[in-house]
Amino acid sequence: MPRLLIVKTGDSFPEVIEHHGDFEALFQQTLARAGFEAEVFDARHEPLPELANIDGLYITGSHAMVSDAEPWSEALKPWLLAARERNVAMFGVCYGHQLMASAFGGVSDYHPAGRESGTHEVTLTESGHEDPLLGTLPAHFPVQLTHAQSVLEAPSGAVVLARNAHDANQALRYGPRQWSVQFHPEFTPEVMRAYLARQVDKLRDQGEDANALMRGVTTTPEANSLLISFARTVAERESAVAETNCS
Repeated sequence: MPRLLIVKTGDSFPEVIEHHGDFEALFQQTLARAGFEAEVFDARHEPLPELANIDGLYITGSHAMVSDAEPWSEALKPWLLAARERNVAMFGVCYGHQLMASAFGGVSDYHPAGRESGTHEVTLTESGHEDPLLGTLPAHFPVQLTHAQSVLEAPSGAVVLARNAHDANQALRYGPRQWSVQFHPEFTPEVMRAYLARQVDKLRDQGEDANALMRGVTTTPEANSLLISFARTVAERESAVAETNCS
């Protein structure tokens, strides 16, 4: 069993936590369906763990903003850089996506077109089709999105794997085993609708109808599959290493 760690970077809304679980619980619920377990590290309140004890990292979403440069968030950046240097497998989601890009030399900030919320389609790039993690997905697939900030400039050397009309950097790879996505693979349709219900006023202010977006919410099985696919990738790598060491 790979040693998986969920880096918790924030809390969801109280009603989401009550009825569906917090960010890290949604990750754990998805992983458990495939027989994987993951411990949780709250980056806001706990000391940074030793990387030698970790095979794979998930970095969650948050209601914080990367551009606010909160001390706990800034402290994660050199730790993530060290993890990449050790070739620790990483999978960042939403805030985790923006934080990884910022840590590795990109720019994450408020999107000039405003917020993107609801179920929307993303498209794989040519590199995405060839990617070992995303390459098995269809050319176009639906995802759950809720974000005001985006990766505005990908780091030098990063590979763009997916995009859509709103965001040119919906999915990135920073190394052989380091990925991040702007969308939420852990979200169910019910969680997505709960977020839209919270954003009625903000969406109306930018000319969008939250109720119409709620009606457009669908399941996102391809996106959901990425959390388990990542865990399997980590498990296969660790199994191969173990066999090599024993031979």
